[in-house]
Amino acid sequence: MATSEQSPSYNVFVYGSFQEPAVVSLILEFTPVIVSAQLHDFHLYRLKGRLHPCIAPFESGLVNGKVLTGLTEAQLKNLDMIQGAEYVRKTVEVVLTETSEKMEVEALIWANKDDPDMYGEWDFEEWKRLHMDKFIEASKKFIEWKKNPDGKTREEFEKFVHEDPPVA
Repeated sequence: MATSEQSPSYNVFVYGSFQEPAVVSLILEFTPVIVSAQLHDFHLYRLKGRLHPCIAPFESGLVNGKVLTGLTEAQLKNLDMIQGAEYVRKTVEVVLTETSEKMEVEALIWANKDDPDMYGEWDFEEWKRLHMDKFIEASKKFIEWKKNPDGKTREEFEKFVHEDPPVA
């Protein structure tokens, strides 16, 4: 039985860099129970000039990811803040990998499904090898900024999660 002292909990489907436990623990400031899941009719895209991917609706698409269970409102806001205004939170249905059980969860979807910067398939293993350390560094800076902004804007921290320009 719920009491007025209990806050609602949220289950959130994550993909891309948020599948990495070190990233999740840093951003949420705790480690939730994480369950493997699939999201049908979406595609995981690379984004030109960025270290992070996005998802958008795509008929017959499939995105493998994780469900973070039991998040608080504050933790959900941390995810929203780190993702930024280019994503919108929507309720979607995922299929849990181990049990084939269907579950309604929140997911952060790329707001502009026709964005010309979306392309190809994002590769988690490539990201871990080439970009994870930089992404974790940027996330740490962002969490520090959230606690103490020091007059800096979000845009100053977004530049840390953009890919370095290619070397000629």
